[in-house]
Amino acid sequence: MIGVGFDLDMTLVDSRPGIHAAYRALTAKTGVFVDADLAVTRLGPPLRRELSEWFPAADVEEAVTTYRALYPDYAITPSVPTPGALAALAAVRERGLRVVVVTSKQGRLARLHLDHLGMVVDELAGDLFAEGKAAALTEHGVRWYVGDHVADMIAARTAGVPGIGVTTGPCSADELRTAGAAHVLPDLTAFPALLSQIAVG
Repeated sequence: MIGVGFDLDMTLVDSRPGIHAAYRALTAKTGVFVDADLAVTRLGPPLRRELSEWFPAADVEEAVTTYRALYPDYAITPSVPTPGALAALAAVRERGLRVVVVTSKQGRLARLHLDHLGMVVDELAGDLFAEGKAAALTEHGVRWYVGDHVADMIAARTAGVPGIGVTTGPCSADELRTAGAAHVLPDLTAFPALLSQIAVG
């Protein structure tokens, strides 16, 4: 069955409040300052990339482990759906299509977000970024991939499917188009109408 793919952070879920809290908890636990205000403005790339900005290279893996241990207690409850996210998923199902989430977030943490917000998905693939997402998109029969980051458009292009950009994350409409987006929306509230147009036939 055909699938519609979605990124998670800042595409389906506004995880900034929770991630901000998790970074503050990481600072409190490790004594290493992480500018949470700055970090949440550039969500999308893998966690290791962000933590390498704050921790010495030799300490990054330990910081990743510590952060992920803190994440369930700090990051899940404060996070909320992005505008139109729940309706977008419902629109996919109404057309008899499958919902596939492909994210750079570790799968078990992504699942906590989805379960907390009542977002039912058919497939979830985590710990993937940019070109690394393409194999999962192909494996799960994704026909369109929706994301907020230029790396998501790269993933779609690599998988040979149209990318649909949303400007709810750190990337502008122009950046998403330059990266190959076939469509760009301000948020997911316009997605059901777009899906009706592109899914015909």
